[in-house]
Amino acid sequence: MAIDTSGVKLEDRPFEQVKEQAIDQLIMNYSHGILSAEAFERRLDVATEAKSHQELVDVVADLTLQPDSQYQQQRERSFSPQYQAGEDKQNENIISVLSSNQHSGQWLVPAEIRVINVLGSVELDFSEAIFQHQHIVIRVNNWVGSLNILVPEEVNVVSNMFNIIGSAENRAPSMGGRQAPKIVIEGYSVLGSLEVSLKRTVKEKFVAFANQFRGLFGTDK
Repeated sequence: MAIDTSGVKLEDRPFEQVKEQAIDQLIMNYSHGILSAEAFERRLDVATEAKSHQELVDVVADLTLQPDSQYQQQRERSFSPQYQAGEDKQNENIISVLSSNQHSGQWLVPAEIRVINVLGSVELDFSEAIFQHQHIVIRVNNWVGSLNILVPEEVNVVSNMFNIIGSAENRAPSMGGRQAPKIVIEGYSVLGSLEVSLKRTVKEKFVAFANQFRGLFGTDK
């Protein structure tokens, strides 16, 4: 059986921990060509949407290949925020007046970002960003503009916005651990909008990693 059910009763174990084990098992077996792409995605749907421990056990019950050290190292590299030492970048001002401004790719994140947005559009994409600080503050002055913030799952986000006939929506699950970067958004929005969301869905993240890991073994050909 793929998930060890001996020892502590299955239903007494942390659910997210068991789910992680099941997903790792699926990726490991798919990457070695044991599961087809169709079977992998079908089972991944079951694992990510599971509501009970038993569903997770059942979805990997016939898989015997266990994640090894190479898998764990690759997973750590892929799912951990990128920190980089170097010249310390403390602050940055983003001013958008009747225009659009976008930060994306591997950009260096300062400790503080001040956004002044008047009738404009600003997008900050942190999915591939390089962090030097664990605590980042985004100070927002938003007048009839839109601010879109895209984050990966391992970055925590807190929104403390004051809205005047505006809207603010934080759809990031903040699944990062203690060492994960924490982004605090504060300020005000007048007749404007703020949206925080994931760059990729959880399923898209795991499929992309599985295909990346599969490529290491040449089984994607």
